[in-house]
Amino acid sequence: METATLHTVAEFPEHSFLENLAVRSDNSIVVTSLNHKQLWLIPASGVADTPVEPILLHTYDHLVSAVVETEPDVFHVALSDGYTTHASYLSRVDLRGRPPGAAPAVETVLTFDSRVRALNGGCPIAPGVLLLADCFGGFVWRVDLSATGGPAAADVWLAHPSMEHDPLSTMRPPQPGINGVRYAERTHHLYYTSTAQRLFMRVPVDPDTRDPAGAPEHVGGGTMADDFCLDEDAGVAYVTTHRQNTLDRVLLDGPPDQPRDIVLGDPLDLRLLGPSSIAWGRGPGEYGRVAYLITDGGTTAPPPDGRARRSKVLRMELPR
Repeated sequence: METATLHTVAEFPEHSFLENLAVRSDNSIVVTSLNHKQLWLIPASGVADTPVEPILLHTYDHLVSAVVETEPDVFHVALSDGYTTHASYLSRVDLRGRPPGAAPAVETVLTFDSRVRALNGGCPIAPGVLLLADCFGGFVWRVDLSATGGPAAADVWLAHPSMEHDPLSTMRPPQPGINGVRYAERTHHLYYTSTAQRLFMRVPVDPDTRDPAGAPEHVGGGTMADDFCLDEDAGVAYVTTHRQNTLDRVLLDGPPDQPRDIVLGDPLDLRLLGPSSIAWGRGPGEYGRVAYLITDGGTTAPPPDGRARRSKVLRMELPR
């Protein structure tokens, strides 16, 4: 059977923890580097396995997690010192009309209150409305953005036992509870992973109020899932397993004990060490077929030889 193919788009030095990405309309990519507190731009490339040179957009004072495009070429970036002070912020980055080499407009639009523990994945669920996972708090934040780009407002959207982390785990760094979040617009469900509990879950969303409309339900699990992308046409999710170095396919309406379906990473592929996030390409016909993945190169969980590799931005093509 024909398998998925991988091509290297860009590389970062060893021990760069690439955490999250957003693909722009021209297939250039905005990437967060968690441990280096940086935001990067990966220029669009049409040449397979000819890596492009990343462009540094901004360096923050805090660890960087989610990046979400909230309107064309405007992004909101989650900042969170989850392992220390728990101080957390939301940054607005405006790339509209940015000339080559020019710094983007960056401003802090939200300081989270004392309930925050550690921001992780994020996604839009309506114009001007974001959901952000709090992976050590065990809940989801709702953020309402200002229509004029000014200060935003946030409150807890949903807390559930399936979102909690494991405070007794000896694994280092501490493993998150709720991690990746994605909204399925057709069925009005928020899907999420819970890494420490090895769960893939969903909760219905009221399409009018955007509030939770029911209890979370178990979709699948069994892996240390991180982030993912949804293919609503095929009824599947493609899930990165980070410490387990694979990309798995999960049926959205399959049984909770559905068998594991590994798309990439078995046997171990050294290009796919520490896959942390994935997003569909935005070219014609790419939804459900072409995606971009990022890795940490084995920074979090080194491979059997104990040596981390260069972190990567990868282009995956699924068979037609």
